[in-house]
Amino acid sequence: MPRRIFKRFAFKRHEMARHWIMTPFRHLLHDPRLWAVRRRWVVPAFSLGLFIAWLPFPGHTATAILLALLLRVNIPIAAVSTWISNPATMGPMYYLAYKLGNYLLGREPGEFGFELSFDWVAHTFVTIWQPMLLGCVLLGGATALIGYAAVDALWRMSLKDYKMRKRASRRDRDSA
Repeated sequence: MPRRIFKRFAFKRHEMARHWIMTPFRHLLHDPRLWAVRRRWVVPAFSLGLFIAWLPFPGHTATAILLALLLRVNIPIAAVSTWISNPATMGPMYYLAYKLGNYLLGREPGEFGFELSFDWVAHTFVTIWQPMLLGCVLLGGATALIGYAAVDALWRMSLKDYKMRKRASRRDRDSA
């Protein structure tokens, strides 16, 4: 089941290589690990995307693609899994990270308001970056570990179920 789900989101290597923007990267795109929907490359890519989604900087998808190239894991899965961080979820995610960072650093939390603006980065982020970054890294790591374990377990259970059904159908076919 997970393989069928992930195959829906998979890009075809030859389709991606045709785009003009991919010209400098064409020689890197021939590695089948970057596109294949196999547990060995999808599970770490999913985990990588979850970790990057927690980091408080723009360009999550581009960062995930570059790191997936570097780590040789599935590019589309790494890119898509960063989308858990979106304008609707960023505020609560970063607030939780800020609260956790303040708690771990033993600081009294100040006023926290999140905006997607340069003014917020220039004035507010410079005062709260340490606890927020600590919380983001810890929560990103925890989310990545949980995501890795969950997708790996789901994939293995699905494979086990598939093999059991295949054996049962083979037994039924042989006994008939």
